[in-house]
Amino acid sequence: MDTAFILISIIPGKEYEVYQKISSLKGITEVHPLLGEYDMIAKLAVYEDIGKYVIDNIRTIPGVIDTKTLIEIKL
Repeated sequence: MDTAFILISIIPGKEYEVYQKISSLKGITEVHPLLGEYDMIAKLAVYEDIGKYVIDNIRTIPGVIDTKTLIEIKL
């Protein structure tokens, strides 16, 4: 299973809607609203391609402006 942390920028006023939608997605194990450069961080754990998952499931959510995906590595 691959794990990634997705930093999400959101249109002001759409935070609640985006939070609800991301929280309901399969593979999302944690969601935390933030203050600062990004508005939210989500932890993703899936067996599929992370890039395709982000493009198909997160970047298409109305209100999401931008994402930055940080993929966990094994040391």
